[in-house]
Amino acid sequence: MIRRAVLLLLASLLLIAGAGQAQAAGYRYWSFWDRDGDRWVYATQGPSMARPSDGDVQGFRFTVSEDSSEAARPRGTADFGTICAKTPARDGEKRVALVIDSGTTADAPQGETPPPARTACARVSPDATTAEALATVAKPLRYDTDALLCAIAGYPEKGCGEQVSGSRKSSPAAKKDTSDDNGPSLGLLAGIAVVTALGAAAIWQVRRRDQA
Repeated sequence: MIRRAVLLLLASLLLIAGAGQAQAAGYRYWSFWDRDGDRWVYATQGPSMARPSDGDVQGFRFTVSEDSSEAARPRGTADFGTICAKTPARDGEKRVALVIDSGTTADAPQGETPPPARTACARVSPDATTAEALATVAKPLRYDTDALLCAIAGYPEKGCGEQVSGSRKSSPAAKKDTSDDNGPSLGLLAGIAVVTALGAAAIWQVRRRDQA
């Protein structure tokens, strides 16, 4: 009986650990953002579909995350006036301010180093998409067969939206560019502690029953 209880305990611990590993998986990709006042909002359209207006600020951030709600935002506070200060307006064209943040070394593919974050002011036709604006200031761009943006200015050299198993989850803390946390989550540790306590109690009850 005691041996059976121990085996059940170990199985429970393995299930919890496996769940923690599954939660750590994410995807490596270029996230796309709109600047709304003093904050970044995840774009509702892809860059090949979005058609920004004159004076808009849009951003790209290379990141590893599970979904859009966890994606790290572009860094920096530059506004349209700052980014496009040296790009005068022209009749029949619009100006779009772009923030290009290649992310951190923790999010970079193995063997690659992210270029420094930068800004650019694209001057394009009034009906141009964000992808067209980006192409004027950050070539070469690379797309996959599904039109997913894979690389900006040649970064990264390889890969496109690939799953990264065992990677850190980009949490709100990661959005603030804090250090990476590759250890087990608090929830995982708490779950293990609970299962351990229950298992110990079960074993104690079995021993007490055998001794009675």
